[in-house]
Amino acid sequence: MLIKSKGYKPSVLKQLYLNPQVTCAELSSAIGKSLPIVTRLLNELIQDGLVKENGFAASTGGRRAMTYSLAADALYLVSVAMDQFITRVAIMNMSNEFVRPVVKIELPLANHAEALDILVDRIREIIYESGIAQEKIAGIGIGMPGFVDVNRGLNYSFLDTGERSIMDIVRERTGLPVFIDNDSSLIALAELRFGAARGRQNVMVINVGWGVGLGMILSGELFRGHNGFAGEFSHIPLFQNGKLCQCGKTGCLETEASMEVMVEKAREGLRNGRISHFRDLPQDFEEACKTILDAAVIGDQFAVELLSESAYNIGRGIATLIHIINPELIVLSGRGAGAGKLWLAPIQQALNRYCIPRLAAHTDLSVSTLGNRAELIGAAALVMEHFDKKTPRPTASLTPTTENI
Repeated sequence: MLIKSKGYKPSVLKQLYLNPQVTCAELSSAIGKSLPIVTRLLNELIQDGLVKENGFAASTGGRRAMTYSLAADALYLVSVAMDQFITRVAIMNMSNEFVRPVVKIELPLANHAEALDILVDRIREIIYESGIAQEKIAGIGIGMPGFVDVNRGLNYSFLDTGERSIMDIVRERTGLPVFIDNDSSLIALAELRFGAARGRQNVMVINVGWGVGLGMILSGELFRGHNGFAGEFSHIPLFQNGKLCQCGKTGCLETEASMEVMVEKAREGLRNGRISHFRDLPQDFEEACKTILDAAVIGDQFAVELLSESAYNIGRGIATLIHIINPELIVLSGRGAGAGKLWLAPIQQALNRYCIPRLAAHTDLSVSTLGNRAELIGAAALVMEHFDKKTPRPTASLTPTTENI
């Protein structure tokens, strides 16, 4: 089986996933093996139908080199993107394309003892229904909110498993390698590998969603801090508003800048007679967010006001990041990125007011093109980041049992 193959093939496949259309010399440098070894590995993978030739690279003055890429169906990845209320599950190929519609599950995480069992059952069902052979699935990547210890496989905010690893529990029941990480870290990973942060060294990726998360890229690598909890951007105490945050403190950035706050202010405004293209908001949080963002994009005055206020407050927090980190780029990503460039002017206005000009002058602002797909792409990339490492693959059948039919 491919997953169990020995030698350096997993390293080659990983590099081809992360760096589409590379030459043999580039692969040789990336995995630290000689050109003859990499040439042999590529030929074997081509014969197996896992790698394909893509034609010659652009000329640099000498003989043009052949470029290679992964076949889209070489392997598949199960990608899980969770927030406090909604979980999305996707199966993706090696081109980060969805091979079946994304499944959305209503799954509240707070005070829900059965949440993990429900999640695992749905993952098993989705894989089984896809018809994809178990050995063709490289693994499962799960992004989740909260304080996530990626080394121990624990979430100290949700999915309480005591001291038992979430990764071990899911792995034992699916027979697949499993990796977890904080949702904002995975969004940053997606931007680093496939988005606006690709090729950059020091980037702050703002996850605009239910809260306001942060993924940190330092020296070209994802930075998680000493215990993996770096980037709690939402809980910078910026306001004297007396509003209680979910963390138990008051005045956190999240209390004035999150999509949750935007939806609450929209509902309050409508109750008080504000005029808008949307006369009511869906009860579903994701749909309510989309309604506001779509209205802002077409110029709805109320929606633009709501977004601008949140963006300005996020800009106050970004000013703090610039003073501490001095990043080259700030990327707005996650669900809220759907509003595009509307975020930029209010954020820049806040930077003009709160940031030292010399520090802010060389920090670019950008809005992600990955949008709401970012966490799913990041969760898939998380699996491939570990693909060349030895990971236990226990035997577990995905065939439905009597009790879950």
